[in-house]
Amino acid sequence: MTKLIRFGVSMEEGLLSKFDRLLKAEGYASRSEAIRDLVRRTIVEEEWVTGETVSGSIMLVYNHHHRELLEKIMDIQHDFHEVIISTQHVHMDHDNCLEIIVVKGMAEVIKNVYNHLTALKGVKYTSLSRATTGKKI
Repeated sequence: MTKLIRFGVSMEEGLLSKFDRLLKAEGYASRSEAIRDLVRRTIVEEEWVTGETVSGSIMLVYNHHHRELLEKIMDIQHDFHEVIISTQHVHMDHDNCLEIIVVKGMAEVIKNVYNHLTALKGVKYTSLSRATTGKKI
């Protein structure tokens, strides 16, 4: 286990009150754990900006009846096979599917995959969940 270091944080009273309400709503036991999470999120965001090896997931919601859409999605996934770890396909209803694509690789390549999938006609929604490989935090 790594050594814990204590330090002080100064903050305006109103901002601290809002922070404490947020911590309570999210179930944090302490301010320290919430601040650690904020620091970790900032480090992950920096990994994505500096172009390091990162991980995450891409979610798509699409109409599977849309002509040739499944084929186009598969073509993109095969074009970027080096960053795609896994996929999960979920039938939401008769017309709509949810695809979850787990990715790991260079941030710019993953963003490129995301952009290609987002631009497909028939895709109703996309999101990119940015994560870390865990090596930096």
